[in-house]
Amino acid sequence: MDSLDPTRAVLHAFPSADAWTWASAVAIAAELRRDLQQRPRARLLLSGGGTPAPVYRALAKAPLDWNRVDVALVDERWLLPDDPDSNARLVRTHLLTQHAAQARFEPMTQPGRPIEDAVASANAHGQQVASVAVLGMGADGHTASLFPHMRNFDRALASRQAYVEVDASGCAGAQQWLRRISLTPAGLARAQSRLLLIQGERKREVLEQALASGDVTKWPVLAAIDLPAGSHDPAPLQVYWSP
Repeated sequence: MDSLDPTRAVLHAFPSADAWTWASAVAIAAELRRDLQQRPRARLLLSGGGTPAPVYRALAKAPLDWNRVDVALVDERWLLPDDPDSNARLVRTHLLTQHAAQARFEPMTQPGRPIEDAVASANAHGQQVASVAVLGMGADGHTASLFPHMRNFDRALASRQAYVEVDASGCAGAQQWLRRISLTPAGLARAQSRLLLIQGERKREVLEQALASGDVTKWPVLAAIDLPAGSHDPAPLQVYWSP
C-alpha cells in the first residue's frame, strides 16, 4: 500500500495501536473543528464494530463545541437502539461521554417503527453534508453493511439514496445479523472526508487485494474509494492503519 494512488487513497501508518488511536481521533476532531468554524453545525457518521471503539473513547475527550455536532451511523443492524449488539449502543457507550455527551445522536431504529420508515428517516437526514464518515473493513472486504456478493448489491451500488435496506443472507461476514440498513456509495459521496480505520497485517493484505482486483462486488470496500461518477471532486480515502 505504500504505492497507493494518492488520488484514490492515502495511507497513514502508525507503529502502535496507541499511536493509531490518538492520530485517528485527532484527524476526526480536526475535520469537525474545521466545519464548525464554517457552518452552524457539523455532521459525523460512525461505524460499529470493535476496531473503532478506542478511537471513539479518545475522540470523546476532544474539546469541541459538541452541542453543534450531529452524530449518525454509517450502518445499523435491524436491532433496537439499546440492544447490546447494535451500533447505536456502541456509539453511546464509547463516544457519547465526557465532552461528546453534548452531541446530538440520531439512532436509526426505534421501537415500533418498521424498517421502511427507518430507511426513509435515514435518507431524510442523509441529504445533509457530513464532515466526515468513519469506516471500518471486515476480513471479507466489506465496509458499512455492504457485503461481497450480497443480494441486490448492484441496486445498492446504483442507488441515488444515501441509505438502503440490506439483506445479507448467505454473507458470512454479516454473522447472524442479516437484516440491516447501510450507507450507499451515493451517501458516502456526500461526506467531505472519509476515514478507513483498520488494524493488523491481515486487514492491510485485504485492502491491497481489493485495490489490485478492482472488483467492487468481491471487495465492497472499493465503494468507499471509487465513488460514483459525477461525485463532486471527492477527496481520496484516508486509511489509518497500525499492525
